[in-house]
Amino acid sequence: MPGSNKSAGKLFVISGPSGVGKGAVIQSLLQRRADIALSVSYTSRAPRAGEIDGVNYYFVSKDTFAAMIARGEFLEYALVHRNYYGTSRLKLQELLNSGKAVLFEVDVQGGVNLKKVFPDLRSVFILPPSEAELVKRINNRGSETPESLDVRLETMRGEMSRAQQYDYRVLNADLNDCISEINKIIDKELK
Repeated sequence: MPGSNKSAGKLFVISGPSGVGKGAVIQSLLQRRADIALSVSYTSRAPRAGEIDGVNYYFVSKDTFAAMIARGEFLEYALVHRNYYGTSRLKLQELLNSGKAVLFEVDVQGGVNLKKVFPDLRSVFILPPSEAELVKRINNRGSETPESLDVRLETMRGEMSRAQQYDYRVLNADLNDCISEINKIIDKELK
């Protein structure tokens, strides 16, 4: 249709284990592309240094998150690393009304759940070059205790086993190459 926006209503999810570089990839994509918007998830975890409420996540208490679940405010939600994460129905609708494609940065459970709700959603799983490199990246954050690192590594192993459920798998051995590959995938899917 002439004059139509091919991006409108298109949904993409980017998942991968903690520390794989999802945030860096997504920030670069958002800087490069005016035709996509990020769906900001809600979480019950505390913000990390430098994270901003409403930009990185909507940070709420576990009690508030539970109340939102009870009111049916989430399209999907999951308990990950002992904290809740979820996608707001209202916030997603606002993004869809903007006419842009919507990008989700969610854990693997969230990605699989969103695919059930939106069968046309395109999913990308970012793979780490190795488990050792992933541990190094997580440790470089300086935000993990030995216990929380163990939880993240256990979760990572389960997430890696579900990578085949995604439409695309992209290795993040080099950040620029990973960003370029995902950008090509989005271009292809928006045609």
